[in-house]
Amino acid sequence: MSDHPVEVEVAQGNTALLSPTLLAKLERLQLRNRRPLLGRLAGEHRSPAYGSSIDFADYREYHPGDDFRRIDYALLARLDQLLIRLFEAEDDLEVRLVIDTSASMAFGEKFNQALRVAAALGFVALTRRDVVSLHYAPMKLLAPRFRGRGGVPALFKHLSSLQPLGETAFAAAARGVLARPGPPGITVVLSDLLTTEWKDGLSSLPARGGEVVMVHILSEEDLRPSRGDDLAGDLDLVDVETGARVSVSLNSDLLSAYEHETQHWVDEVTGRCRQAGVGYLSVMAGDDIEQLMLASWREAGLLR
Repeated sequence: MSDHPVEVEVAQGNTALLSPTLLAKLERLQLRNRRPLLGRLAGEHRSPAYGSSIDFADYREYHPGDDFRRIDYALLARLDQLLIRLFEAEDDLEVRLVIDTSASMAFGEKFNQALRVAAALGFVALTRRDVVSLHYAPMKLLAPRFRGRGGVPALFKHLSSLQPLGETAFAAAARGVLARPGPPGITVVLSDLLTTEWKDGLSSLPARGGEVVMVHILSEEDLRPSRGDDLAGDLDLVDVETGARVSVSLNSDLLSAYEHETQHWVDEVTGRCRQAGVGYLSVMAGDDIEQLMLASWREAGLLR
């Protein structure tokens, strides 16, 4: 199969990433870290030991499952509101969002879906007072960091400014994430993986430690190209990232073979992730973001 799609659909700017209704529902979620954090209570994630930090930060409404020992009973008696106390911590969980900003992501609304997923995961993390950092493939020198609920507008603004341009350079981006200092935390990669170096990139990521989750974002056209007259006969296929051209003669048999090879590739990606200890989540560009966050991903164990 070709490493990149044939066409590019140019994004006409990003509208509001997530609706207020969905944001209200996401407030009740938390990223699930299967490996216990070391040290003190980090943000709102349970830890084997409590540290000495007693710096009060904020209140939040109590949700079922929260530690009842953090309820402020004085406020409950005075205001009749069930609130829990939040404290500052030096070793809050860091959530690294690695976003594929290459040209292939513009095809079939994949990039806008990646931004929506990144915004949702970032919002959940920041609402729970985790630290969120953004990384890119192709790699940028600066990895902006956001902390706490106050960082949500800046995160959304930064995400909305991104555009899918250039080549993937996925392996270099993975090594760049590994080189940055900080605790293991959770690394979430959002990419179509349409690059010849996807294996090297995936094998590099777990070396840092912590949780690694691969969010594989594809469009329907990636898997099953249109069988209309526009994809029949003698054609020049152009790689949207490198500009390389390949002359082909397309027919229904060749398209069927492409679909078979593409499914084999997806299965191989899934298997490689499993072997490397990387969580794998498949997302189609047209999937409903609310269904993903509130149902599918809670069942998969990424959110709780």
